[in-house]
Amino acid sequence: MANPPREPWDFGRFLQTLGFFGEIPFLGNFRWIQKKLGMRDDTAMTPPKPPGLVLVVGATGGVGKRVVKQLQQRNIPVRGLVRDARRGRELLGTDVELVEADITVPETLNFRVFENVRAVICCTGTRVQPVEGDTPTREKYYQGVKFYLPEVVETPEYIEYRGIENLVNAAKPYLCRRQNEKTIFDFTRPIPRFNDLWGAVDDVVMGGVSNSDIHQIPGAAVFSGNVSTANSGGFASVRTQVLETPLDLSQYEGIQLRLKGDGNRYKFILRSDNQWDGISYVYGFDTVYNIPMTVRVPFSDLVPTFRAKTLETDEPFPAHRITAFQIMLSKFEFDGALNPKFKPGSFRLELESISAYGGETVPQFVIVSSAGVTRPGKPGLNLEEEPPAVRMNDQLGGLLTWKLEGENSLRNSGIPYAIVRPCALTEEPGGKPLVAATGDTIKGQCTRDDIAELCVRALDRPEATNATFEVKQTSADRGKIQDWNGFFESLKTPRELSSV
Repeated sequence: MANPPREPWDFGRFLQTLGFFGEIPFLGNFRWIQKKLGMRDDTAMTPPKPPGLVLVVGATGGVGKRVVKQLQQRNIPVRGLVRDARRGRELLGTDVELVEADITVPETLNFRVFENVRAVICCTGTRVQPVEGDTPTREKYYQGVKFYLPEVVETPEYIEYRGIENLVNAAKPYLCRRQNEKTIFDFTRPIPRFNDLWGAVDDVVMGGVSNSDIHQIPGAAVFSGNVSTANSGGFASVRTQVLETPLDLSQYEGIQLRLKGDGNRYKFILRSDNQWDGISYVYGFDTVYNIPMTVRVPFSDLVPTFRAKTLETDEPFPAHRITAFQIMLSKFEFDGALNPKFKPGSFRLELESISAYGGETVPQFVIVSSAGVTRPGKPGLNLEEEPPAVRMNDQLGGLLTWKLEGENSLRNSGIPYAIVRPCALTEEPGGKPLVAATGDTIKGQCTRDDIAELCVRALDRPEATNATFEVKQTSADRGKIQDWNGFFESLKTPRELSSV
C-alpha cells in the first residue's frame, strides 16, 4: 500500500517556534544571544504571583492598620473590611482596597467581601475608653501611664462572639476550599504577559502539520487547534518558557488541574531541567466532553520519558525544581503504544487553574484575642495580681468571656486557624523579641507593631496551624533580632492547653 503523499511543511512556523523558545534542537540554545540583543526579557518567564488577598477585618483599629502596613510592605494584596469606608480612606490612604461591611450584620458579609480571599486576619475588638470620655487621656490609658476606670462603648457579646461567629461562617466556604493548595496559574483572571510565557510546540518541529495555540478568554485559558497524522506527525502541545526561577514544590503531593475537556485523552508534562529536548515527566488523563472536572497528578505517578519512551530510574520526580509546564494531545502513549482515544481533527481544552495540592496546612484565619480570656471565675485566682481586664470582666460586659466564645466559634469551624492572645497592648515602638506560652498564665505587655508582624508571619507557618498561644515581649533591648523560627517552633508543644 502506497504511503499517503506528504503535505506541505510550514518552515516559517518551525522557525517561529524555535525563536519563541530560543532553542536550536540537538545543538543548544541561543537565549543568551536573544537577551544580549534585547530580544528576550527573562522577567516574563516567571509565573505570576499566586492570586489571593488577605482580608484584614478591623483594618482601621490599632493592630489592624499596622497589619495592613505589614502586608503592603511585603507586596501581599490586602483588602480592608471597615464599617465606614470614608474614615477608612482617611486612616489607610487611597492605595488600599476597602470593603464596607459590619460583622454584626451577617447579610453584609457577602461575595464582594470574600472574593479571591485566601486568608483572614481579624483584629476587631470592643471599643473601651476611660469613663472620663474619649479624650486625650485615652492615649495615657492605652500606654498604661495612668489607670482610668474603663467602660465599654459597644456590646461585647455582639462584637466578640456573635460578630466573630458571623465572620467565620461567612468566610468558611471561601477558605476551606483552598486548604493545602498553592495556586500556580489562575486562568480565571487575566495573566500579564501571558503570550510571552506560554507558546505552542507542535509536531511541526518534526516535519508535521498539526497546529495549536493557547489564549485567554474570560474565565479560562483555551488550548485548541487541529492535530494531524500527516507527515508521520500526530501531536500538538503548549508549553511554558523555561522558568527564570524554578518552582520548589517539594512540600506538596502533586499538581491539580481544573479544566473542561472535549472527550480526548491528554498528557500533562513537567520538566526539571533547562533543556529543549530533555527528560519530561508525563501523566495521561481522560476528559469528558464539556464537563468541568478536577484532575490530580500525583508526583509519584509521573512517568519519566524521553521522546515518548519511558526511562528506567529509581530517582523520584525532582519536585524541588520544576522548570516548565506542558499540555499535549498525542496519538502516542508510551513506547510506541497508541492513545486509545486519539482521533485527528480539531480539539479544545479549557483550563481554569493549575495548582499544587497536598502541602502542609497553614493558618487561613488569624484572630487577635487577648491573654486572660480563661481567667475570669477560675478557682484559686488572686484577682489583685491580675490585669484590669480580668479584674473588671463583669463591669466590662463579660468582655473576656465573650472573646473566649468567639475563639471557640473559630476552633469549631474546620478552618485552619491561629489564635493570638497578646498581653497588654501598647503604642510603644516595636522591636523587643516576643515569647509565646500556653495555659493562659503569663502577664506582661507587647506592642501593637510587633503583634501585627506576628499575625502576618503566622500565615506562612505550619507550626502556627490550630494553635492558641499567649504572647508577651521579653526584657531584651529593643532592636534585638527576633528569632521567628524559634518562636514558631515553640508552638509545637501540646496545643490548646489554654482552652481546656
